[in-house]
Amino acid sequence: MHLTTRPARLAVPLLVGGLALVPLAGCSFSSNNVSCSGSECTATLTGEGSEASILGNSLVFAGTQDGRATLSVGDAEVSCAAGESVSAGPLELTCTSVSDDSVELSASLG
Repeated sequence: MHLTTRPARLAVPLLVGGLALVPLAGCSFSSNNVSCSGSECTATLTGEGSEASILGNSLVFAGTQDGRATLSVGDAEVSCAAGESVSAGPLELTCTSVSDDSVELSASLG
């Protein structure tokens, strides 16, 4: 009986340890498409006020005007057109696509 319960006890810390690694990926999302690979994330923010947590930083999409997306990271506010890269707080952002109500971007720690 002890032999069958012992592996189960060992499996629980391994499962918990595996779940603890999930936050280390650096990205999470709140109704936005965010994916990360290593220390770079890509995100699609749709709708003014949409928000995502990327590499431990809150990124908010404030809308577009004249083909430029306005984004804020903490106290920093920046705008970029498709193909442009900008620094916003600790993040380096590259806007890959900008439309009337969304922005696709990649982000990495600057």
